[in-house]
Amino acid sequence: MLVLSRKKNECIVINDNITVTVIEIRGDKVRLGIEAPKDVTVHRQEVYEAIQNQTRPVDSARPVPTSDL
Repeated sequence: MLVLSRKKNECIVINDNITVTVIEIRGDKVRLGIEAPKDVTVHRQEVYEAIQNQTRPVDSARPVPTSDL
């Protein structure tokens, strides 16, 4: 993991097309602004994990109920 120190209004650039700017520092919270192309999705980690859990396929080892017709 790369660890960087930034002050308010300072930025980091990722892959020439994503800019992360420190907008505000208040106590133990940091507000970030992220500029990225529209085709790049940006989520908080807990939101990303929730999306991944919803889209993960059902375990194929579970038996599939069948009807006796």
